[in-house]
Amino acid sequence: MENLDVMVLRTLRDWRSAGKRALLATVVRTWGSSPRPIGSIMALCEDGAVVGSVSGGCIEDDLIYRYSGAAQILPTGAPVFVKYGITADEAHRFGLPCGGTLELLLEFNPDASALAEIVAALEQGRLMRRTVRLSDGAATLTEATSPSALSVDATELVNVFGPEYRMLLIGAGQLTEYLATMALFSGFAVTVCDPREEYRGAWSVPGVTVLADMPDDVVTAFKPDRRSCVVALTHDPKLDDLALLEALKSEAFYVGAIGSRRNNEARHQRMIEHFGETPASLARLRGPIGIYIGSKTPPEIAVSVMAEILAVKNGVKLPRDMDVAQAKNGLAVPANNPGDLACAVLPQAG
Repeated sequence: MENLDVMVLRTLRDWRSAGKRALLATVVRTWGSSPRPIGSIMALCEDGAVVGSVSGGCIEDDLIYRYSGAAQILPTGAPVFVKYGITADEAHRFGLPCGGTLELLLEFNPDASALAEIVAALEQGRLMRRTVRLSDGAATLTEATSPSALSVDATELVNVFGPEYRMLLIGAGQLTEYLATMALFSGFAVTVCDPREEYRGAWSVPGVTVLADMPDDVVTAFKPDRRSCVVALTHDPKLDDLALLEALKSEAFYVGAIGSRRNNEARHQRMIEHFGETPASLARLRGPIGIYIGSKTPPEIAVSVMAEILAVKNGVKLPRDMDVAQAKNGLAVPANNPGDLACAVLPQAG
């Protein structure tokens, strides 16, 4: 699945290019609990088709009722603000959490050429600022230098749209298939690199770019940015080490490698002895990767790794001292089955 914002804007572009009336709804303010964050968008076509989300579904249903169908004519003109959930009855009616209120800006029939321009820029990996003039709905685009939160005042709305998040996975094994699947439905564009034909030949996840070049060359060509993560999953230093070192030179928000704590320590030692790295230069290299959830199978391990990647992406601080070692030490282990303490976040090979 591609980035949701790109999907919404691309679909809206297609509707408008085909001459269909449509609106773009953006969450601009929230009070109390809210099902969707500020900046969330959805598009509604005159025939009732919807893409994206601004709530759990009930507000979308109300917008469909008000602005689509044979008996309705979607208006033109300046954008309008609408609020949902102002009273307890409305909060219940629209499925908002208790006390939750949100405000939307509705843009009617956005210009098709401007939509085509922003979609093309996002597909090229550019960060774009979209400014909407509230007096008439005219939108202008400029390239942004850094992400920023949505802002709105009496005259304009400014929302920054970034290119989709990207994930580069080194190794095409079974664990990679599970992790790639989770990344796809989390909105990442996924690339898998493995020069080993026997692994690539068994790959079965559609929607993933699979490459056969050496991983360090792939990382260089991939050009990881602040919306990218690189994860090594082969356990093979010949494939993992150089690629990880290249990734550490980039702005990737997450760089990590599978392996036990012992394997992770050996990896750091190799990089220090053979490549001139230092503990400081390797501080961003994550390992063992994954949040400790007692996982023992490839899909469970993938869940733990994906959870950590999403936490880092979303700016959630992870207590690294607590997630594997201390969590394991807190488990009650029967005296006759000490093997239950085998680290399940990561395979214990090596």
